[in-house]
Amino acid sequence: MFGRSSRKTPKIRAVSQPARDPFSHTVVQVVERAGPSVIGVRRGRRSQMGDIYDGAGSGVIFSSDGYALTNNHVVRGAERIEAILHDGRVLATQIVGADPDTDLALLRLDGHGFAAAELGDSDALRVGELMVAIGNPLGLQATVTVGVVSALRRTLRGESGRLIEDVIQTDAALNPGNSGGALVDAQGRVIGVNTAIAGGAQGICFAVPINTAKWIIPELMRDGRVTRGWFGVAGQTQGLSQALTRRLGLKTTSGVLVIAIVEGGPAHEAGVRVGDVVLALDGEITATVDDIHRLLTRETIGKRLKLRVLRDGALVELTLTVSARPEERRRA
Repeated sequence: MFGRSSRKTPKIRAVSQPARDPFSHTVVQVVERAGPSVIGVRRGRRSQMGDIYDGAGSGVIFSSDGYALTNNHVVRGAERIEAILHDGRVLATQIVGADPDTDLALLRLDGHGFAAAELGDSDALRVGELMVAIGNPLGLQATVTVGVVSALRRTLRGESGRLIEDVIQTDAALNPGNSGGALVDAQGRVIGVNTAIAGGAQGICFAVPINTAKWIIPELMRDGRVTRGWFGVAGQTQGLSQALTRRLGLKTTSGVLVIAIVEGGPAHEAGVRVGDVVLALDGEITATVDDIHRLLTRETIGKRLKLRVLRDGALVELTLTVSARPEERRRA
């Protein structure tokens, strides 16, 4: 006869999961909030062999009815575009408009009821802030990388040859396929559209600020392109010292530093010089490059506008005649 064993059945204790550290908790929340609005963008064409896909990138949906932002270089020349959603669905997509000058394009997905990202305020960014990049590098859907704002107000030459001003520099790792994806702040708001990587470098990546996208979206919706007034300078936002603003009685703490002038352009004809800081155009303060872009609408073309600049510590008033941009004149 066998007796009962004296061994007791061991009790299994449930092991509680440790709480996430604050950094991880923040990143997880950001991804859960913004991730569903980031899409893969696949470009293709038809051939005798069937459909051929010849490029891919990323995009970010910003309205529930299917409008999305991506890079112009992602969709340029595409015969057809498809969007790959967070849940794996593939939808036909139309190109509403594109702006090579800022390397941005506007898409419209077929359907409705999409998860839409909240657009933030890129002018409020500070160097050192946490950044999360979400995109589809090398076709790997919904990839997340983390970094910080490395620098602000960089300039980047776009594919049209024009400088894209006030670009955000980040060390959040980007790879081919990230183009057009979202650069997101710690609150889950999109503050940039990822666009470029510095070749031969590590951790030097760039995004077009979302405030630049905000002012061109209505133009792309209306006309499919952006028609701009032009006065022939390249510039970057320049802070002004408190002592200078007090001495001159200025109502702004920054202006636009002129770093290049197109010979024969409106600014050259008006007497603008490299090193001038543009403070106001037509009586409106120009604290940032985006301010100038917003003021140089199609309605300003052909008008004579007052230009106030800071030159060698003194205020100078000039008169400038805004013209259509050279490519717009050729198109006309």
